[in-house]
Amino acid sequence: MIPAPPHALDPATAQRFARIALGHVTRQYPHKLDHVMAEPQDVRAPAELHPIFFGSFDWHSCVHGYWLLLRLLRRFPDIAAAADIRRLANAMLTPEKALAERAYLDRPASAGFERPYGWAWLLALHGEAARHDAGWADALAPLARAFADRFLAFLPKLSYPIRTGTHFNTAFALILALEWAEERDPALTAMIRARACDYFAADRACPGWEPGGDEFLSSALVEALCMRRVLPPAEFRIWFADFLPDLARGEPATLFTPAFVSDRSDGKIAHLDGFNFSRAWCWRAIADALDPRLAERACRAAAHHLEASLAYVAGDYMGEHWLATFATLALEA
Repeated sequence: MIPAPPHALDPATAQRFARIALGHVTRQYPHKLDHVMAEPQDVRAPAELHPIFFGSFDWHSCVHGYWLLLRLLRRFPDIAAAADIRRLANAMLTPEKALAERAYLDRPASAGFERPYGWAWLLALHGEAARHDAGWADALAPLARAFADRFLAFLPKLSYPIRTGTHFNTAFALILALEWAEERDPALTAMIRARACDYFAADRACPGWEPGGDEFLSSALVEALCMRRVLPPAEFRIWFADFLPDLARGEPATLFTPAFVSDRSDGKIAHLDGFNFSRAWCWRAIADALDPRLAERACRAAAHHLEASLAYVAGDYMGEHWLATFATLALEA
């Protein structure tokens, strides 16, 4: 039996995370744009370019900030922040604003905009919005369809997976996109499953050389979770035993050791708190497919990683504008 997790998402934590997100999704500055300027007229403020997702320091963090708010609203509809979340979503997640976000993608210089991390999070946001009876999903649908089509065009030409533990990671994007596609897009579902196997099925004896100095994803464990989502349980167990053959002996030890964060005011180094959360998320999410001894080890590792970073979800804006999302993934897994 998998041990009960020592940390869980409860109403008090949900209220705290909601207030954090409400404090940044409409905060325009400071802001880091993913924006190619082809002519002088392209020099514009974030809110002019992106009428919804102009906050949270960057576009993708704003997208998953809204995902976090809608997720918390659904899970905990009676928290004190619920009315503010609904009010904000009603004001921002409108057809007119979403179509303006969609129009930005038609710029010739926007072909690679937010690929693939922002693409995947937008699909996740649309999927979460669809679980609410408020019209938000209808408003976001054209934008979601545009990013789904980008995945359909991009994955066939992505010859090799991107394994780095940052925004470019292929496995992480496939996990989020698959969850959206399974309910809506059979062609994208089939493509994600096929490409994940193309990219990762032959991987053996992962050395666990992580984390890198600015990573927020565990390249090894995110890959494992991706394969957990695309393979039947029995096939996954066979694959996982070959991928990490020495796990029962605690090797590679790096996968069980939380990252040390030396400076949380440095935006890149602050990624390492997210790395600890992503490790916890992955360990928890694959534990049910492992034999009991390995499952227990995985859950202990998840708890250890959560404990290393839960106290630092807020405090410095370099982490505060995004870490609650990844803490929520870990706490929900």
